[in-house]
Amino acid sequence: MTIEIKIPSVGESIQEAVLAEWFKQSGDSVLKDEPLFVIETDKVTLEVAAEVDGVLKILVVEGETVAIGAVVGTLEPAAMSDGKKEHPPIESEPVAPAPVEPAPVESKKADIPLEEKEPQPATTPQPVVPDGTDKESMPLSPAVRRLVAEKNIDLSKIARTGPGGRITKGDVLLYLEASLETASTPSVPTGQANVPPVSADTAMEIRKPMSPIRKRIASRLLESKQNTAMLTTFNEIDMSRAMAIRAEYKVPFEKKFGVSLGFMSFFIKACVEALKEIPEINAFIDGDDIIYHQYQHIGVAIGSDRGLVVPVIRHVEKMNFADIEQAIVDLVAKIKKHRLTLADLEGGTFTVSNGGVYGSLLSTPILNMPQSGILGMHKIEKRPVVVDDEIVIRPMMYVALSYDHRIVDGREAVTCLKRIKEFIENPERMILEV
Repeated sequence: MTIEIKIPSVGESIQEAVLAEWFKQSGDSVLKDEPLFVIETDKVTLEVAAEVDGVLKILVVEGETVAIGAVVGTLEPAAMSDGKKEHPPIESEPVAPAPVEPAPVESKKADIPLEEKEPQPATTPQPVVPDGTDKESMPLSPAVRRLVAEKNIDLSKIARTGPGGRITKGDVLLYLEASLETASTPSVPTGQANVPPVSADTAMEIRKPMSPIRKRIASRLLESKQNTAMLTTFNEIDMSRAMAIRAEYKVPFEKKFGVSLGFMSFFIKACVEALKEIPEINAFIDGDDIIYHQYQHIGVAIGSDRGLVVPVIRHVEKMNFADIEQAIVDLVAKIKKHRLTLADLEGGTFTVSNGGVYGSLLSTPILNMPQSGILGMHKIEKRPVVVDDEIVIRPMMYVALSYDHRIVDGREAVTCLKRIKEFIENPERMILEV
């Protein structure tokens, strides 16, 4: 019995998805629960696995937008019932045909190869060049010879910049670009004289459609900039104490809880304590009302190969450091395995973003609507600072708190960021809640 492979439902608000990538090809044998393909929506990226053992037949190719519930392939279980194929056959990589030197073509398009192939012994005669100096009789590289033949170029008109007066591929490209800019190509029909020429740079550009997640990110960021009164306040944190505690307890912490102790748990715990004191930053505006939350659902911005996602750790106020670190590890694993669901992305009341992992020294994070606050962490860098009237070297981090000025006043925002600073510089205060 043939099994249909359908696009699964990932949420009531999502009606279609992009079939981003097939992991198998038609005719491949697959096992139950083996990943078949990845779908992308405007909110999540999800892997779809095989329901049974069978032989795959693909009906919809990669890159197509399909409706939820649409059939994109089939599995034929009968092909696996002979007991001879318990595992997918190992196939060798297809062998590419040997490169063939292309013959001159009559195309009038300004297509220019993007990269040169490795020089190979010339097997075809070189194009006829005008009689002249010894430079003009010098051999041409395969790439140059191919361009000259395709474009029917007079070698005497090309400026030579290569060693010993040779013609390089760059020389030919510059000549073609100059010819297009001056509209000197005689093959342009009279009726198209006013059509702007295509430059060589344009011919070397790649155009790709935006993925649903990237469209969603762009839409959300633009909406946040247009619909909030966003403002950012800054401070700097001496990371000495937090780094010392982490170094001292990192090994026993990992032995006991099975996860590494990172700085993210310090900052999330500090944010929770600060949000308890400044509830406006943990609140939403809903029409003419303000919704205050008696809990802290913290979103953690995580970069992935398909775009930025902000999964949510719920009820962080009830968690300890180990719980927070484990929750982060679980979310990262879901993202890598394309197992993140809409439930993992919804309900956040505040967001923490760590640009420091990419080397960012300072930035202004954009609000994740409808939230009213987001904390931006940055790289730790040793800097001279004044402590007790003495200049000392300390590991410092700039932090930024962006907030919605419609609901949060400057005094509250500055106070919140200052409290986060105090908790990180003295982590014991988070344990004692003072």
